[in-house]
Amino acid sequence: MNAALAVLRRHSWAFASVLAALLLVINLAVSPSFLSPERFPTTLATLAPFVLVGFASTPAILSGGIDVSVGPLATFINCFFVAVLMPSGLGDWYAAIPVLLLLSAAIGTVTGLLVTVVRLHPVVASTGVLFVLVGLSITISKTPVSATANWSDGLAKSYGWLPGAAVTIGVVALGWFLLRRTAYVNNLLATGESDVSAYGSGVNVTVVRTLAYTLGGLFAGVGGVALSALLQSSQASLANTYALLGLAAAVLGGTALGGGKGGLLGTFFGALVLYLLQQLLTAFGVQASLVQFSFGLVLVIGVVLGATLLSSRTRRIRA
Repeated sequence: MNAALAVLRRHSWAFASVLAALLLVINLAVSPSFLSPERFPTTLATLAPFVLVGFASTPAILSGGIDVSVGPLATFINCFFVAVLMPSGLGDWYAAIPVLLLLSAAIGTVTGLLVTVVRLHPVVASTGVLFVLVGLSITISKTPVSATANWSDGLAKSYGWLPGAAVTIGVVALGWFLLRRTAYVNNLLATGESDVSAYGSGVNVTVVRTLAYTLGGLFAGVGGVALSALLQSSQASLANTYALLGLAAAVLGGTALGGGKGGLLGTFFGALVLYLLQQLLTAFGVQASLVQFSFGLVLVIGVVLGATLLSSRTRRIRA
């Protein structure tokens, strides 16, 4: 038992990976065709927004903050792409992608500046941005707007043997992998662990934290593209749902709410747990409201486990 706990404490992603494997087996038992080659591209496309919103939540948490606006940012990008850019003749990939990613990164940067420069509490700052984004999404898309034929449709299908959703998830994962080869991620983790110690070691804490929110915004922008690919319509009503999902995926994946511990691998497994749980409950005919309840319950469990049983910090204090 102690050896198992030691492994779980050493690898923050381990608990979520075990839980995901268990849920995957149960899903396959309920629906043997769940991972059939024919269904796999669509399955991965449905998973992609879960994963990408979770990815978007992670950098801010690692820095010692929190950003509850990344889910609504993804839905805003979805609405902006479908209800604004497409009707304006800017829906082609070479025009839409730079606009959407720059816009999402800019919004993430604004949230970061509210935290680091204006000195608002991260919850207050990101909640304020959340309400602004929800309002903007409803304003530009009061009712769902159907997308015209566009390039994003392939991201929910496949390009030959490659599932389209592997592109959206893979781009963010590759970007994070490359960032880990630089000093930035180490500085980010150091800032989350102790901003005072990081500052004393020469880390520009303000820049590091602001860039964490910028990264979160950028990842949310990719999530908005993945959501558009899946839905092929604007869906402002999903903002509140994804606000919870991103945070739950990151925390369940082992990212410590206090900062300084975690990463995108754990967040991926956390998002996979949420997706598999949703699929399982839906297969059993559970009401949508109870599915939302289950997400909230998973978030609470993740927070409690992260703060107690799986926390190496708690272990040191008890020792």
